[in-house]
Amino acid sequence: MNLRRMRSGELIALAGAVCLIVSLTLFWYETPSGNLDAWDTFGVAVALLILAAAGAIALTIATVTERTTAIPVAAAVWSTLLGFIGTIAAIVRLLERPDHATGVCGGTWLALAGALLVLVGSWQSMRDERSGLYPPADIEARPPPV
Repeated sequence: MNLRRMRSGELIALAGAVCLIVSLTLFWYETPSGNLDAWDTFGVAVALLILAAAGAIALTIATVTERTTAIPVAAAVWSTLLGFIGTIAAIVRLLERPDHATGVCGGTWLALAGALLVLVGSWQSMRDERSGLYPPADIEARPPPV
């Protein structure tokens, strides 16, 4: 495990994942009968936001633990896709008002910010091609076959 491999893209995506996870504990909507959180109005959009957070966390873990660039690059591609889908889901949750909600609370805005951070961070991670963070593999020389 090497924390020096973390680049700005992975850090931004990780911050987005933290925002998404925290947003699940906050209120999302105001209704005449009280406030609703994400679990009260659980649906496909909330599941997609959870997947976007999981993609960003997977990107971070792959970057820190892998010795080659193959898996972190693949994780960045998937995390970008999940971040895009999560951003669309957050916009839908922002515009949709379930259970006759009269207002939007901070959790919805934090979820949108987190989804955007996952998208931007994952995209930045794909763009940053510094291969110097991964030292070349030491391959032992074998004698030629006889």
